[in-house]
Amino acid sequence: MMWTKLAIMIGGLSVALSPMVAPDAAAKGGRDEQDAARQAMLDGRVMPFSVIKRRVERKMGDATYLGSEFQQRNNRYRLKYVRDGRVVWVDVDGRTGEIAGWAR
Repeated sequence: MMWTKLAIMIGGLSVALSPMVAPDAAAKGGRDEQDAARQAMLDGRVMPFSVIKRRVERKMGDATYLGSEFQQRNNRYRLKYVRDGRVVWVDVDGRTGEIAGWAR
């Protein structure tokens, strides 16, 4: 019975502390992605993100930009927008700046 109470207390403590740990892990993952994109740009493997974003925004018109991801395995950016109440993902080749695909 004592072990049961101890197990319940430890389980409750781990659940209570898990939200404290998760944001750091998520923030580090985003930072790693940003560092990889910057290194790829410095190495000449991709264009500067600001240039890519401007090109896509010309095609997206009045859509609202929400964020982006960098896919290091293929040097692509995925930009996220909202247009007419719908989310639109735009995949861009980081080397050429050309739109490689759209998803809604």
